[in-house]
Amino acid sequence: MFLAAEEAVKSTFSYFDPFVLVLTVLIALGFIRLVMEPKKNKFAIGFAFVSLLVFGFMDVIMIKGW
Repeated sequence: MFLAAEEAVKSTFSYFDPFVLVLTVLIALGFIRLVMEPKKNKFAIGFAFVSLLVFGFMDVIMIKGW
């Protein structure tokens, strides 16, 4: 019975998932670089922040499905 229960739980892992994680890291590095610049571009900082939030949320939901 336990074997049948384990087979019912399917993983949602896709080979695209590592690329999403790498993109999240790249967005985070770009955001940090933008914030550390002496001349601040507020639009770019805001866009990178929103993108980082979206990708971070997407990563959490994606990893919960594994």
